[in-house]
Amino acid sequence: MKKILLVLLFAAVAQISIAQDFKKVKIAVGILKWEDAKTEIDKLANDPKAKDKPELYYYQARIYAALFKDAALRAKYPNASQVAAAALEKYASMDAGFTKIKELGGVEPYFDMYATYFQLGVNVFNEKSWLPAAENFVIAIKYIDIIIQNKWAASPTLTMDTTALLYAGYAYQNANQMDDAAKFYSRLADSKVNEAIYLDLYRFLAQHFTKTNIEASFFNYLAIGKEIYPKEAWDEYEIDFIDTNYDLAKKTSLYDTEDAAGKLTEEKYLRFGDLFVNVKNKEKDLDSATQVKYTLKAAEAFQKAYQLNSANAAAIFNVGVIYYNIFGEYDDKVSTNIRTLRSISTANEEEFAAKKAAAKTPQAKAAVNKAAADKLAAAQASIKKQNQDLDVDIQKNIDLSVDALEKAFAALKDKSEKTKRDNNLLNNCVRYLTNLYEIKRNKFRGKDPQKYDMYEAKYKQYDALQNSFN
Repeated sequence: MKKILLVLLFAAVAQISIAQDFKKVKIAVGILKWEDAKTEIDKLANDPKAKDKPELYYYQARIYAALFKDAALRAKYPNASQVAAAALEKYASMDAGFTKIKELGGVEPYFDMYATYFQLGVNVFNEKSWLPAAENFVIAIKYIDIIIQNKWAASPTLTMDTTALLYAGYAYQNANQMDDAAKFYSRLADSKVNEAIYLDLYRFLAQHFTKTNIEASFFNYLAIGKEIYPKEAWDEYEIDFIDTNYDLAKKTSLYDTEDAAGKLTEEKYLRFGDLFVNVKNKEKDLDSATQVKYTLKAAEAFQKAYQLNSANAAAIFNVGVIYYNIFGEYDDKVSTNIRTLRSISTANEEEFAAKKAAAKTPQAKAAVNKAAADKLAAAQASIKKQNQDLDVDIQKNIDLSVDALEKAFAALKDKSEKTKRDNNLLNNCVRYLTNLYEIKRNKFRGKDPQKYDMYEAKYKQYDALQNSFN
């Protein structure tokens, strides 16, 4: 019995001793004597009997966080932040609900760690040391998140430290760590921050998830961006995502589906027009017929953009240029065929030259001439037929080009204040229309005076305006 009592007596003495040691720590903390407090807490940290007490780790964190906060003491004790961080982790594991923290002395260790890491982040951020800045902000965010989650912040409605998150995103972005930047920007976007300063982060997320081809994230943040900043040209970002990440079949299907459903805006029609007109440059394996199909689809998209906004001269100008280029391709085929016809004619003359020279009688000469003419006609017949058919396509595309270019010209000519782009469009309209009406006029030269005069007047009208818009 005496032995048992003796053991209990020793245990009680040990507890009193530890309590007295904690009292010394508390006194040093209370009067902000941080180095004295460090001496006392370091003694306790080496006492096995104190290591099962959450008080040890609370005060260790409190003291070392304060050492870390003070610049001079931080330099003297460079491992203060690591000791404080480890102590906070241990304390949280022993007092998961933080039931004792206010009783022990309050939540200052968390605030000290947050404030110090945040300020260190700002300091190196201003020095453009991007990655160290980001790493400091990340730790600061860790502590402010704990503070907010436990409602220790002054404002009970606070949900995040938007400034720290924004700084972290900026720093990672400047360090070219784009996935990490997206992580912190996404937290802000998820809460729908909506001040003007945040617009760039929504732009960043749209561009980042386009590059990384994460479709769900792209459309999620695109939708939030549209909701918060409706004046931003989000359709451009969407079409850029589609152009970058969808194959041609998926792009076409999407366009056809949304067009049929009436979901395409003026801007989307323009962007799809650009996409389709460039198919021949991006899709190198397409046959010529398919390339033409997409060129015409581009014209359709630009036309529909103009139908939604008749002041959009650039859209209808693009239609005119597309049909002008198609006319040019047909015209080149006609020119090639004409050269072929001439070559056939020359070869025919050379073939029958000796026969014509050898024919002595009128009847013989007539027979040779007929044979030569028949052979030439047979050799040229299919090519002449091609040119007749091509002329139908030429005239159709000229008319379509003229109609579109004159609409563009009309939309711009009376504007009171014209931009440089407006004047460039006007000069190009005039140049193309002059050329087209000259071709139309020449087609009726000596054949239909009334139509010739009509097209001559249009030719002169536009020719007189060439290079007049400055």
